[in-house]
Amino acid sequence: MRIDDTDRRLLRRFLAEPDLSIARLAEFAGVTQATASRRIERMTREGVIRGQHAVIDWTKLGYAVEVSLRFTLEKSNPRAFDEFMASAREVPEVTQIQTFLGKVDVRLHVVARDMAHYQQIYRTRILTLPHIADIEALMQVARVLEKESLPL
Repeated sequence: MRIDDTDRRLLRRFLAEPDLSIARLAEFAGVTQATASRRIERMTREGVIRGQHAVIDWTKLGYAVEVSLRFTLEKSNPRAFDEFMASAREVPEVTQIQTFLGKVDVRLHVVARDMAHYQQIYRTRILTLPHIADIEALMQVARVLEKESLPL
């Protein structure tokens, strides 16, 4: 899909303030409400805008521990990947699942209230996931940069 400068202005403002009304979005982009509405609808329909979501600060909800778990899966079973993914989706404390090409097959982002809670999750939910060949845990110390946008 091709986007022009007007689309870019709309997207920049939409990324910065996704809860803006169409009227305010149009005002910032220098277009009419009808134009802004049509363009946002088109970009949504064509998959440029995939939706709006809340960004949760897990620490404010009592989840002080964040761990990135990297998994290498057994390669002997052709269903290993699908079975692992299906089981990983069932772990409530998993907030993100990513797949990779290379030594690491899957990364899970896990949140926990504290280390005792994390250990309980790890022992009862993570270690029971199927087809694990290797796990590497990376404990998050600080979040230095987090953004979901590129310059438009």
